[in-house]
Amino acid sequence: MKNPAHGFLSSQDRDRIDAAAKAAEKRTAGEIVCMIAAASYRYPMANVLGAAVLTLPLALLLTALIGGWLWIGHQNMWLFIGLFGLLFSAFYLLVDHAPWLKRRFISAREMQEEVQEAAITAFFNQGLYRTRHANGILIFISMLEHKVWILADHGINAKVPAGHWDALVAAITTGIRQKRAANALCEAVAAIGAILETHFPVQADDRDELQGVIIGDGR
Repeated sequence: MKNPAHGFLSSQDRDRIDAAAKAAEKRTAGEIVCMIAAASYRYPMANVLGAAVLTLPLALLLTALIGGWLWIGHQNMWLFIGLFGLLFSAFYLLVDHAPWLKRRFISAREMQEEVQEAAITAFFNQGLYRTRHANGILIFISMLEHKVWILADHGINAKVPAGHWDALVAAITTGIRQKRAANALCEAVAAIGAILETHFPVQADDRDELQGVIIGDGR
């Protein structure tokens, strides 16, 4: 199945963001990477909960309509079980493939924790911790959860307070909501570059160590 993250940005948008990252990295030794993930986690329990909530009332209604008075006789019991099984399977697939519906069965806390974990995993998987000056920074966007996370290496965290990125996270989130994701990301990359330039000015032997835009495979 096609990864929906590929449709989040057009190839032209990805080129623009990659160019913005390269332009920023000409002024700083820092490395800036933007990663788009379809989801941070599969949330199987959301599928189960959603399917159960949608199935139960419909199975009861259909049992009453097809079998007559509800719960009179063994036939109604087996009819209900059969209908529940069929409907549950259908709704499980529906919830699993409908992000807008699945989000309704996931708590805000769980989404926050899963996005944070996925961002940290991506940070290490993509090698941002291996930069020479520990100055890699990741802009992580998780589509299912509608979450943006900015994660910096310890070299940056030693000089820039973690809360400093909150305004940029809010700006990117607003830009995505307003259907101007590419512009918002380019602006954020430029702003991050300006911050890193102050603490990690470009050096003569600097080289581009990382890819600017990465489409994640999800989890």
